[in-house]
Amino acid sequence: MTAPKRKKARANGEGTIYQRKDGRWEAAGYVLAANGTRKRVRVYGSTRREAADKLAGKIADSNRGLPVATADSTVGNYLTYWLNSVAVHRLRENTHTRYATCIRLHLIPSLGTKKVARLTAKDVRTFLDRLRTTCQCCAQRLDTERKQCCAIGECCQKRLSSSTVTYVHSVLKSALEHAVREDELPRNVARNVKAATPRPRRFRPLTAVEARRFLDAARADRLHALYELALRSGLRKGELLGLHWEDLCFDSGTASIRRSLQRTQSGGLTTLPTKTRASERRIALPTECVHSLKSHRERQEVERNVAGVSWKDSGLVFTTPFGGAIDPANMTRRFGRFLDRAGLRRIRFHDLRHSTATLLLEQGVDLVVIKELLGHAHIGVTAGVYAHVRLRLQRQAIDTLNDALSTGNDDPDDPLAPAAVH
Repeated sequence: MTAPKRKKARANGEGTIYQRKDGRWEAAGYVLAANGTRKRVRVYGSTRREAADKLAGKIADSNRGLPVATADSTVGNYLTYWLNSVAVHRLRENTHTRYATCIRLHLIPSLGTKKVARLTAKDVRTFLDRLRTTCQCCAQRLDTERKQCCAIGECCQKRLSSSTVTYVHSVLKSALEHAVREDELPRNVARNVKAATPRPRRFRPLTAVEARRFLDAARADRLHALYELALRSGLRKGELLGLHWEDLCFDSGTASIRRSLQRTQSGGLTTLPTKTRASERRIALPTECVHSLKSHRERQEVERNVAGVSWKDSGLVFTTPFGGAIDPANMTRRFGRFLDRAGLRRIRFHDLRHSTATLLLEQGVDLVVIKELLGHAHIGVTAGVYAHVRLRLQRQAIDTLNDALSTGNDDPDDPLAPAAVH
């Protein structure tokens, strides 16, 4: 008589592994949860080895003291775990700080006590609808602290903008998407909720006449080269302030954009990689910018000699009179004062970048060239931001065609000159 085949013994700490009726393999074991307790977690795989490897990974993280989200975690515990153990490793510090603010102010107070596994699309939809219509003074209890708004019976109706609501929704989607990838959730319920598309931010770029006035006024400013480079190249403020002399090549007339200067909570003024991989690029410098940058370098040498031992050799192109980095917030304030002195209307510094793109589009420059100059990750971003300009150009083209087709232009001896098409 053949002896029955013995079941393979599990290794110590391997957990429970078995094949389900649907053919998938399920593994379960105890791990450290976000709230400090030990809870049972389940993972799935198409093979026994896949399920065992997934569970082993979670147990290994747990043994190192890293909490692991479980299906019965609350939304609040899961978001805290995701923010501090997952998102922190893939987000820039300032983005991580914004995510943390969204979670602390909006997501945890409204959805924090719900179980992740029981969260529904209806819950998310109800939350977003309430977020759009709730006065934030009342929601954050600022009315009681400041004795205003609802505390005195006069609600100020300070609601979140549609773009902020969309941002909060995207944070929730990102967190739940990680749970789906880790087999903690079967689907991302936040993705099933369609948020209202926020209206694009309205901006008023400089016209060609205003741009010429801007450049004329900038010639008398200490940072003339920065203002001219900003308007003629469309570089972001952080990219300009993070530019090093070694990034410039006057012989070829190019600039390599590799980094951005930002202020972070942990490091203060910090040089970081560019916003996206597409933002790391090499651009052609206009001849006017080459001349102004050379003059700026001569001015900087004079400032270096005047400062003496107080000079900070940072290698940056645009610095304070003592060689230190210029704080982006200080640059914003300085820019506002410059506009006031020059008698120009107030715009944001970032609107110089919009002005560059708008003026190039109006001159018929191809959208792909503008996308590469600005360092956008996708051409759809460029097309979407400047859709209003393209519509205006379409209107001009239609009006040109209308003039060609109107009565009175039928003289065979006076043919119309073909218009340039971009």
